[in-house]
Amino acid sequence: MSTPNLSVSVLTLAILHAFAVPALAANDTAEAVDPQAQSMAEVVVTASKAPAARRASVGGFSDAPLLQTPASVTVIGQKEIQDLQIRNLSDAVKLDASINESYNAVGYAEQFTIRGFKLDTNSSYRKDGVAIPGDTQIPLENKERIEVLKGLAGLQAGVAAPGGVIDFIVKRPTAAPLRTVTVETRERGTLYGAVDLGGRLEDTRFGYRVNVAAERLRSYIKGADGNRKFISGAFDWQISPQALLQLDADYQDKAQVTAPGFQLLSNGKLPSNVSADTMLNKQPWTHPVETVTSNLGLRFQYAFNEDWRATVSANQHTFKRDDYTAYPYGCSPEGWMPVFCSNGDFSVWDFRSLGETKKPLSAQAMIQGKFATGSLRHEVTAGVSYFNRKDRAGKYVYDEVGISNIYRPVIVAPSDGVTGPVRLVRNDKEKSVFVQDIVSLAPNWKLHGGVRHIDVDGYQYVLKADQEIRARHDFLLPNVALVYNPQDNIAVYASYSQGMEHGGTADRYAENANVELTPSRSKQIELGVKADLTPDFMVAATLFQIRKGLEFNQYLDSSMSTYNFVRAGQAQHRGLELSAQGKAFANLSLGASVTALNSQQSDTGSADYDGKRVPNVPAFKAAVRADYAVPQVAGLSVNGSWEYAGKKAFENNNTTFVPSYSVFNLGAAWATRIAGTRAVLRASVNNVADKFYWRDVTPEAGGYLFPGASRTFKVSAQFDF
Repeated sequence: MSTPNLSVSVLTLAILHAFAVPALAANDTAEAVDPQAQSMAEVVVTASKAPAARRASVGGFSDAPLLQTPASVTVIGQKEIQDLQIRNLSDAVKLDASINESYNAVGYAEQFTIRGFKLDTNSSYRKDGVAIPGDTQIPLENKERIEVLKGLAGLQAGVAAPGGVIDFIVKRPTAAPLRTVTVETRERGTLYGAVDLGGRLEDTRFGYRVNVAAERLRSYIKGADGNRKFISGAFDWQISPQALLQLDADYQDKAQVTAPGFQLLSNGKLPSNVSADTMLNKQPWTHPVETVTSNLGLRFQYAFNEDWRATVSANQHTFKRDDYTAYPYGCSPEGWMPVFCSNGDFSVWDFRSLGETKKPLSAQAMIQGKFATGSLRHEVTAGVSYFNRKDRAGKYVYDEVGISNIYRPVIVAPSDGVTGPVRLVRNDKEKSVFVQDIVSLAPNWKLHGGVRHIDVDGYQYVLKADQEIRARHDFLLPNVALVYNPQDNIAVYASYSQGMEHGGTADRYAENANVELTPSRSKQIELGVKADLTPDFMVAATLFQIRKGLEFNQYLDSSMSTYNFVRAGQAQHRGLELSAQGKAFANLSLGASVTALNSQQSDTGSADYDGKRVPNVPAFKAAVRADYAVPQVAGLSVNGSWEYAGKKAFENNNTTFVPSYSVFNLGAAWATRIAGTRAVLRASVNNVADKFYWRDVTPEAGGYLFPGASRTFKVSAQFDF
């Protein structure tokens, strides 16, 4: 089990190292780096005068300006992460109105939807372009930026949910020595510390980047406490002017008591007079959910000349989780429907799943080049990728052990059940071949065309049924887009794409529990326009339509006591996205994201579902933030943000709607010097009005409601040595 003392010790050693002059770094300034080494690095590593937040690789296969990318892409850069004191993905995605939380329980895995479609924890999250699971909080300490591709990513990522993918770009070694220490505290007792070290060795062909962090977690929900420790390293070797080898590794141990959500009451009403800090997982025998993850990544880049280069990358991920939860579900005194009793009673279930592991291996090789055929200029990418998913799990304990109440918690005894031995439950192999050609048809016109062929060989063992399922599928996923530049700073595009996603998995309550449905195909049409109003300020507008097969719980009897998880009918999401980001004026930076979404179910075979909205998806959502540098006080800036989400349907039949909400946040930062050391002091208050609201109303597992965080103060200090 993790211990705060160990976390603090690791962090203390790293902070002491940050103050020391590293023996391996011979120079203290960027100017002292060997000029020859700098020029060698420029051969392989793409450089640009454009800000990092104005470029991304998630929309294609190489780093490219957002203006020229025919897709809707959001980039959350290091500046936003630091200025907004973002410590997890849940805080980061609030900057984009197209992203919503989906069964995002405090202390468990962070889960989201994009454009109303839930992301797949096994395929929708990436590290430098290759797949990693999203089954726990993905650490941000070693991430330079977060890139989000909204919409289908069949060409870019292969099998993935139609909402899009989230790619985490790893921090790499710096040319100049970097020594940064950050400490933070929050009002309920959360303590956080991190160290970021970077630079080059005496032989400047070799570089390093080390990140260490430790955190004592004290959630806004009483009792959802825990701790986290993290360490990572990234290293590179400029083998020759043409060849660059990069290696990165990270390790995280996170233990936190999870906070389950509320269910609807049996009288059809939302729980009322409850506090955001209410803990339903409150029993003496409750333990933290402990998750240990690690990554080992490798990338080799070789430049044949200025026009042609090859890249080989791979990542081995490991994941282990022990899950102990006093889980609230239903109310047996009033039947087995997935609702709490009208008086707030609920059934308590002792859930234990120990030794669950995942060890996915991702690899990709590609060659990219430029050439001309007559008057046509081509930018070609061709490659192969491989993904092997291996999951192990054992038979879990899931027993009803008593009745508690959301207003008056009751202590109940745990089950005497024991978990079963761990065995292989999943082994999928995905092989892909892909090619893309960007053709310059005329000075102002480009045609993007690409296709990916995927072969999936799958194996699943269903614990509940003691059944093995083997399946093999292959898909061809096309993607085409036309881009027109009426002016150098304006781009208009139209695109069509197809994608495939793994079928959803039935929850433990269904008759077909733990069984995964067959893969389903999605189709998307998108129209967009982007403009760089200034070199530092971009605006964009996107219209899209996505259609996919609809998955939901189909009840088999009138009492709604049994059901199957099925795919029937179609979900159609049509939307408009508007965004603006950058420096609007000399002292004012703005970020705005607005999404209007019309989601509709059809051809389900049930009049209760046809024509209804998809659950947990607001028809309108907005996120606006502003940062103003106060000219009268050197180094001082103030910021504020506003989040709004319209009402959301709770069930597929739209019987219950959860009210809309608005949340305001305020903050300030002051860049100064303390004892000659550069420092940035930051303070903020989230949910200024201390408003109660339901942030997440997922239909999963019978339907759960999660309250948003109450008012939270936090202060931090960043020191650059």
